[in-house]
Amino acid sequence: MKDNLNEKFDIVFTSYGTIGWLPDISQWANIVSHFLKPNGKFLIVEFHPFIWTLDHNFEKIHYSYFHEDEPIAETLKGTYADRNSDIEMVEYGWNHSLSDVINSLIAEGLEILSFKEFPFSPYNCFPNMKEVAKNKYMFEKFPGKLPIVYSLKAKKK
Repeated sequence: MKDNLNEKFDIVFTSYGTIGWLPDISQWANIVSHFLKPNGKFLIVEFHPFIWTLDHNFEKIHYSYFHEDEPIAETLKGTYADRNSDIEMVEYGWNHSLSDVINSLIAEGLEILSFKEFPFSPYNCFPNMKEVAKNKYMFEKFPGKLPIVYSLKAKKK
């Protein structure tokens, strides 16, 4: 990516569901830093890594919170876009703890300006979620008890 884009930006933003597909969070932070101008802001809104400890139905703890050398591999029916599809596939993902995310950004010269956690998702995108307010979804089994989303704002020094 660095070879295809030569510009620096005032803002770099990553959104829901991006870093779980990446095996190397340090390389991700390096790319974020590379594309920021000095004093540029980085924003991330992402699903909380704690929810990725839960099983596929989001009902019980099944995976480690801490990054493992091997990816989480799950055989799933359906697709990201169509859960009812007849397709069966293996999906791979990596869980990056909050300390992994924060420390990778700090190591790349970013200063953390704010960090927030939220007990809801703005999307009904996981099994067994219930809308508790407009655009606020929680797991039926754990209403208001789990962090589901976080946001972080940082500045490049």
